[in-house]
Amino acid sequence: MIGKLRGKVDAIGESFLIVDVNGVGYEVQASARTLRNLKIGEEVSLTIDTHVREDAIRLFGFSRELERSWFRTLQTVQGVGSKVALALLGTLSPQELANAIALSDWASVEEAPGIGKKLAQRIVAELKDKAPALSVAGLHVADVAGAAPPPARECGRRGDVGADQSRLSAGAGLKRDRHCHEGAGRGSRDGKAHPPRPQGACALRAAPAVEFLRPQPITARGVSL
Repeated sequence: MIGKLRGKVDAIGESFLIVDVNGVGYEVQASARTLRNLKIGEEVSLTIDTHVREDAIRLFGFSRELERSWFRTLQTVQGVGSKVALALLGTLSPQELANAIALSDWASVEEAPGIGKKLAQRIVAELKDKAPALSVAGLHVADVAGAAPPPARECGRRGDVGADQSRLSAGAGLKRDRHCHEGAGRGSRDGKAHPPRPQGACALRAAPAVEFLRPQPITARGVSL
């Protein structure tokens, strides 16, 4: 069994190429995508899948091992032979094929020559569980999680209603702040939760208004009158 060939591209046909390996030419079947990237006379290295029959030995070449894996897997679906598998790999890259199968996008699979609607649907249905194992990158699901809470801001004045605390600690902060506001006989006038205030500020706001009107002794030049 031949698993790999390295040599020079001696000729390129419609669906095959000839690889010259030390003077021996090997005819290799390849997808249109692989053939488009080759030039006569350049060095090439292909991963080979060998099919042995009573009347012939056929070689199928691929630029990557992943393509050969897909080539083999596609032929496990009823109605898909080597010709159809090569046509599909010539139309869709391995990643595009994996995405189409994972998303049940049989219309993209149907674009390959020789594949009709029913066969495309069968390929998608039968390979849906095998696609993730063959795909290197797989599907990229966008992160739909909610955004993180905004960072805490420093409270600059007593009437600031904002967000001294992050939302992660808002519960505890609101509880302390509620006691402070209740003691002062006032609630949240704007309907928003106020952040906690320092203990000294709470004590001042909780004090009765008459505290500010309490008579104070009058002094002059240090002598009490």
